[in-house]
Amino acid sequence: MESKTLTKKPQKSDKNVDKSFQILDLTIKRNHYRQEFLIEILHTAQEAFGYLDLDVLEYIANALKLPLSQVYGVATFYNLFSLKPSGQHNCVVCLGTACYVKGSDKLLAALEQELSIKSEETTPDQHISLRSARCLGACGIAPVVVFDGEVGEKQTVDNVLEKIKNWQQKGE
Repeated sequence: MESKTLTKKPQKSDKNVDKSFQILDLTIKRNHYRQEFLIEILHTAQEAFGYLDLDVLEYIANALKLPLSQVYGVATFYNLFSLKPSGQHNCVVCLGTACYVKGSDKLLAALEQELSIKSEETTPDQHISLRSARCLGACGIAPVVVFDGEVGEKQTVDNVLEKIKNWQQKGE
């Protein structure tokens, strides 16, 4: 059986990067280089690398024989993909209609002030990333904030600031 050769990997000498490309290659091969598995492949890449940088997006585009613009478009359309490195902790504030009506804009403003960053940024020490989402689909428990993948329901300014301060104090 003939072995397909993927496009040349970016020149990075880190062993973790090499392992991440091995994981990505395995996923691409397992999905038979099929374009309809782009989202699954992007998920794998983000898990392996932590975020989707331009080198990784180009690598995926070449492997699937897709234009880079299409791969980039998918990666930027979905809120769950990030083109920048994330902090050690991630905080996502839902700004969907139900959450917004119940004060999520105030939650986001309080977090931005506490962290001295804006939404879609990471603190200078790479400790906390703050993001917002158009809708997380949890309207019944609004306002919603996701802390490191755990959904926090019916959040208040006091709740979110306490969580962030705990992260800052522990320095984890």
